[in-house]
Amino acid sequence: MSVKKEASGRRSVQVEVEVPGTPEEVWRAIATGPGVSSWFVPTEFEERDGEPVAVKMNFGPGMESRAAVTAWDPPRMFAAQGEGWGGSPPIATEWSVEARAGGVCVVRVVNSMFASADDWDDQLEGTESGWPGFFRILRIYLAHFRGQRSAIIQFVVPVAGTEAEAWGSLISAVGAEGLSVGRHWTAPAGVPALSGVAEYLTQSPYDALLRLDEPGPGVAALGAFNFGGQSMVALNFYHYGDQAAETVARERPLWQAWIQERFPTPPEPSQSE
Repeated sequence: MSVKKEASGRRSVQVEVEVPGTPEEVWRAIATGPGVSSWFVPTEFEERDGEPVAVKMNFGPGMESRAAVTAWDPPRMFAAQGEGWGGSPPIATEWSVEARAGGVCVVRVVNSMFASADDWDDQLEGTESGWPGFFRILRIYLAHFRGQRSAIIQFVVPVAGTEAEAWGSLISAVGAEGLSVGRHWTAPAGVPALSGVAEYLTQSPYDALLRLDEPGPGVAALGAFNFGGQSMVALNFYHYGDQAAETVARERPLWQAWIQERFPTPPEPSQSE
C-alpha cells in the first residue's frame, strides 16, 4: 500500500473491489443511508430539494463525521469532502461504480488531501488498509442479502495487552479457537446466540467474518486493532431482512451484558492517585 503523490500537492490512496449486482443495485448500496449502513457504519445522506448535500457517518460514541457532497452523478460516481483527522487538511472521498461483464461491478474509492509534507501519509495509508475489510462485508451483502432491510450492532472495546493478545482474548471469549473458512460454527453456551459459516479469517490484520443464520440472517465481523497505542476489540453485527430491527433490539442488551462481563471497563483512577 502506498500514497500517490502529485506535483500539485495532492496525496491519495485508492481501493477497489468487484461485487455482484447491476450499477443501480450497487449504487443503492454505496450512495444511500440504508445501503451504506448495511455493510459499513450507520450513515445518513442529508438532502435539500431532493439532492444530497452531506453524508453523516457514525463510527461510535464521539466519533461522528460529516462531509459535504461535492459531486453527484448516479449511478456512476459521487464525491464528498469533510474535515481531516486531528488537524490534517480536509479529506476528499470519491466513489465510483463501473459495470463489468457477467453481472458484476467494480466499486472504487479514492481518499485524497492536499499537503506539502508527509505528515499525514500514515493516516491515508491507515484509511486505505481499512477499506478491504468493509468491502468484504459489502460483497457478502450484495451476494446474499441485496436490497434487504438492515440493522447494526456495534461494539468497540479497549483491552489490555497487544493486538495479538486482544485477538486471542476475543476468539477465546466467543469460543471460536477452531474457526476455519468454509465451515459452519456455533458459539458455545454462555455466548449470545451466534452461528454461521466462516467467510473470511486472517491475522494480518486480525479479522473474521461469519455469514450468520442465528440469531437471524446477517454478518458478524470480529476484529482486533491498535488505536493510538491502545488495543481494541470490535464486534459488529449486521442483521438483514424484515426482522432485522427486532433482532437488534433483542440481541443488543444480551451482547452488552456479555461484553461488560468479559471485557469490563477499567475503573477510573481516583483523584488521589
